[in-house]
Amino acid sequence: MDAGDFPAHVAIIMDGNGRWARQRGMPRIEGHRVGIERAEEIIAASRELGIKYLTLFAFSTENWSRPEEEVSFLMSLLREYLEFKEKELVSQDIKFNVIGRISLLPKDVVSVIERVKKSTEACGSMVLTLALSYGGRAEIVDATRRLALRLSAGDISAEDIDEDLFSKFLYSPWIPDPDLLIRTGGELRISNFMLWELAYTELYFTETLWPDFTKEHFFEAIRDYQKRERRFGKVID
Repeated sequence: MDAGDFPAHVAIIMDGNGRWARQRGMPRIEGHRVGIERAEEIIAASRELGIKYLTLFAFSTENWSRPEEEVSFLMSLLREYLEFKEKELVSQDIKFNVIGRISLLPKDVVSVIERVKKSTEACGSMVLTLALSYGGRAEIVDATRRLALRLSAGDISAEDIDEDLFSKFLYSPWIPDPDLLIRTGGELRISNFMLWELAYTELYFTETLWPDFTKEHFFEAIRDYQKRERRFGKVID
């Protein structure tokens, strides 16, 4: 990997698991199983590059409408993965974080999430965030509700509200906005993901389905990011 500016925060929409399995005559759940392996590879690659924050879009609010069997499998896969990875995350100094409407997840999954978060809370080399039961609009609505409660309690006034204050009510305000968003699977949209945080994020789309997205593909996305000039609306001489 060439030297250069690396993104501090990479977010990924891991799309294409179902299509990958269908192309091979397999059940959709097999695509998700291989997708977990790919996530492992990309987490390791991010750590290798010194990327501080990695956010993976694992399960959206819209995904609840999928067949019950598939949703049940995904929840079981998530629970098993976290149980298996807990000690490794601690040994690798990776802090585990989750964003989304976590209360909608099964109780046994929530229990494991909270345990792993507590186990890794002192870790500091990297922050791995899973977006679970997550929607960008839902996050903005939830932030607005929390802000409204503070407003009605008299803790803040309407004049206090600006972008910086509003950001403090998002799911993980302590994490910087993504520098780079990668979406696999060939779709050219952000699908209700981190709508507030992606305002000035560099976008990278690839036809590669997530189960085929290797470390080399990830490095290619990083190299593409390094070629870009980020102006944030300013003029650079």
